[in-house]
Amino acid sequence: MPEISASAWEGFLAAFPDAHILQTASWGELKASFGWGVAHLIAPANAACGAQVLFRRLPLGFSIAYLPKGPVGQGWDTLWPEIDSLCRRRRAIFLKVEPDCWDIEPQMPPPNKVPVGFRPSLQAIQPPRTLVVSLVGKEAELLERMKQKTRYNIRLALKKGVVVGLINDVELFYRLMQATGERDQFGVHSLAYYEKVYSLFHPRGECEMLLAEFHGEPLAALMVFARGRRAWYFYGASADAHRERMPSYLLQWEALRWARAHGCEEYDLWGVPDFEEDILEANFTSRSDGLWGVYRFKRGFGGELRRSAGPWDRVYHPAMYRLYSLLLRYLGERESGH
Repeated sequence: MPEISASAWEGFLAAFPDAHILQTASWGELKASFGWGVAHLIAPANAACGAQVLFRRLPLGFSIAYLPKGPVGQGWDTLWPEIDSLCRRRRAIFLKVEPDCWDIEPQMPPPNKVPVGFRPSLQAIQPPRTLVVSLVGKEAELLERMKQKTRYNIRLALKKGVVVGLINDVELFYRLMQATGERDQFGVHSLAYYEKVYSLFHPRGECEMLLAEFHGEPLAALMVFARGRRAWYFYGASADAHRERMPSYLLQWEALRWARAHGCEEYDLWGVPDFEEDILEANFTSRSDGLWGVYRFKRGFGGELRRSAGPWDRVYHPAMYRLYSLLLRYLGERESGH
């Protein structure tokens, strides 16, 4: 059977040490704990290609299927019929695929070409554009690749008594996330969500929480993830107090050092505004809405601007998909004020 168990999926992934962390069985278990269905498929002819697919239930027995940062391996064409069959059994209106490749890389299929049977999607789940910091070289070389102001802020935090260490206090992390969400007007997950994340990934050595403090007062925290050659910065938070001590800069530097110590060669800062570099550089000082504020912070760490291939949608119920697309456009116009 092409559909396999979560444990068998982890066995399959052992041959792909650089597969994205969103394709791990642990990530599937996390999403299953918060309302998603999870399925694991491998190509029927061989074990060179597979995927973890998530399903969000809808009214009347329908669902939406989502394949984050996959499929894993090569020969995707051999896998799509199995995924189609699964999606139809689960009454998926459509399948959204966000492949684990950049739009500048040669891949199978070419990332700048929408695969046969798909259409460009109106909505991305994960941030399409990001900054990826190279961890190759000595620490001095990493610092040299950063903006001068970022290096200065890292040293300033040290000079002003900020200390960074590892923690396992998820409640403290959550309180900082709440404070940041209220200040910067973005939604945060529940405490139970972050607890589940930490309990799944930390025992495997794939996640760590770091905290920046001043005289025992928590100032900033983050969760960093690592698998194979890559690390990801998914969740970060900071308090209102002592921001002049630049704790977030030292915190991010220590996260980079942690990832490098774990053998990672790249550190994905996970999300900046979806514009080309000339537009980002021309506007980051004047804009703070959306991801513009975090771009101002992240750009200083010397990362390369990249954009993901996709997203692509594969439609199974055209009429219902059109309704979904109209709803997306309506909500987008309301949010933009048009």
